[in-house]
Amino acid sequence: MRQIGRRTASGGLAALLVSARAVAQTPAPVDPTAAGFSPQRLARIEAWFKARIASGAMPGAAVAIWHDGKPAYLKPVGTQDRAKKVPMRYDSIFWIASMTKTVTSVAAMMLVEDGKLQLDAPVARYLPELADMKVDGAPPKRPMQVIDLLRHTAGLTYPEEGNTPEHRRYDGAFFRRDHTLAEFVTSLADKPLLYQPGEVWEYSWGVDVLGRVIEVASGQSLDVFFRKRLFDPLGMVDTGFAVPPEKLARVVDPAPAAGRWPLWDITKPAKLFAGGAGLASTAPDFLRFSRMLLNGGELDGKRYLTTTTVKRMTTDQLAPGTPFKGEVGKWVGPKWGTSWGLGFEVRTNPDYSLRPGAVGSFGWSGIWGTYFWIDPTARLAVVMLIQVDPSAIGRDRDAVRHLTYAALSVMQPPEPAAAPPPRERRHLERFIGTYDFGASLSVHDKRGAFPGSSFTGVGLEIEVVKGVVVVRTPIPGGPALRAGVRTDDVVAAVDGRTLQDRDLDSVLAAMRGSPGTKVTLTIRRGDLTFDVQVTRAPIQIAGARVEVTVANDELVVTAVGLWPVFDFEKGKPTVVKCIADAAFRNPGGEGGRLTFTGAGVPRPTDGGEPLAKATGVLLNPGPEQIEGRKVD
Repeated sequence: MRQIGRRTASGGLAALLVSARAVAQTPAPVDPTAAGFSPQRLARIEAWFKARIASGAMPGAAVAIWHDGKPAYLKPVGTQDRAKKVPMRYDSIFWIASMTKTVTSVAAMMLVEDGKLQLDAPVARYLPELADMKVDGAPPKRPMQVIDLLRHTAGLTYPEEGNTPEHRRYDGAFFRRDHTLAEFVTSLADKPLLYQPGEVWEYSWGVDVLGRVIEVASGQSLDVFFRKRLFDPLGMVDTGFAVPPEKLARVVDPAPAAGRWPLWDITKPAKLFAGGAGLASTAPDFLRFSRMLLNGGELDGKRYLTTTTVKRMTTDQLAPGTPFKGEVGKWVGPKWGTSWGLGFEVRTNPDYSLRPGAVGSFGWSGIWGTYFWIDPTARLAVVMLIQVDPSAIGRDRDAVRHLTYAALSVMQPPEPAAAPPPRERRHLERFIGTYDFGASLSVHDKRGAFPGSSFTGVGLEIEVVKGVVVVRTPIPGGPALRAGVRTDDVVAAVDGRTLQDRDLDSVLAAMRGSPGTKVTLTIRRGDLTFDVQVTRAPIQIAGARVEVTVANDELVVTAVGLWPVFDFEKGKPTVVKCIADAAFRNPGGEGGRLTFTGAGVPRPTDGGEPLAKATGVLLNPGPEQIEGRKVD
């Protein structure tokens, strides 16, 4: 979510959405085991953020997880402030940015169920000032409808989504703190629609326009409608468009070094109730909102939406072949295994996603790193709140998602009663190799080629931190690793062109290219600066991968991809216990059983003959098994 940019605006007066009388609730006791998680593996989330805080990537984080009807995790890590003096709290308050869009979308659907709003109605029925908006100077084929606002197909945009003259026209909109939603919508009347309504997905001010539709249809300002229909009934006591004075001590420092963007300063009231990005919230509050959606529109005996409506909102609502355009459109769509519902990104194809989760999982994020997703199949809801530079959000979002699924408890069948037969070293050597489980450790994902996880480049996982390109992980087997590039190296230049203060997209573009082409990376490592030449090659991201070796006549397993593999820690060799001829388990955990496939079976009469090598492995064999393929 990049679009909400650095807009300047003056202050204004507005009613506070967060009630000054609201008192934060004490969270329910958390028992990971009762909620279906391994406490040991779930603790990796805290360890991840402690490492990120130590690296200077952020001051702190708050994460909340709900699974199978029970609280599983609620953990503050680090500090609220960059001076590292105020400890992060479980109820610290964050600007959640575009996660606001999901709240506005739910509010609109409540009015649909009330009979006060129609999805197929022209937006001009509620906002007549927009009746004459045109496409290429002519009336559109059909009017933009309310449903288009929910799914970003109205033909509207954000100025930051592109560089065309039409995008630049949107710079003149009155989207400012000292203007109301009504004034903002009026200022859009002379702007062009970039596309025919319903035909193209482009991230946009559509949800802010939807906020004004809610005001007109309900007869209430957006802040009042949110408070009366959602926040008060749900017990979201710290959520609103501005934070009252008595709660300011719980507000987390902003991400950019320059401070809060004036338009989005949640510490001050404003006239603009931005339904697209204006809310502040906490991990417990947004988890309650997420639980309501996970439950099909109900929480604690009160119904907010029908199950049918929630299902519609969280199902692909775009016509087949709908193009995804604009800056955010680069990260949503078929090549990522996702599409769009009514207010949410929806997972549609696991083969094209680098993040685990069942088809039908849904959620969204904010530009400073806030993120949530809901997996109805796994009965899971997760909220991650951080405030980081926009270029850095992907790494933490992916980590929390992978670490959560890898921490789920695994059914443990009884071990065979008979002891495994004696074996020679050559029996164990059948299993030596590297085994790839794809990009995901979710049992609901398919195992396949994962086309979305491959590209051609130098093979570096990087991050832009304060304008500096830092190597987080050289991808195993990639050309940069072979050339000697290490974790925590700084890439200062590519082919002599500096990378200082470049955005992530332009850095990636400089590093990627055709297979076989050469590129020179200027590396800073401590006090040293030197050049390395790297030959670009096809890269397959090793998300979940283990390496199997033999040492001292014992089988040793090490996670070597981007993430730990259930109980196998990344980079930590583990001696596994043999429980059958081709079956082993991690003696220190409950999520690390391996059964190798395709290997020859030793026989007393084989006379030392070579045995066929394993071709694959089953991780946690049984109803929850994940199949890995041998890759070397």
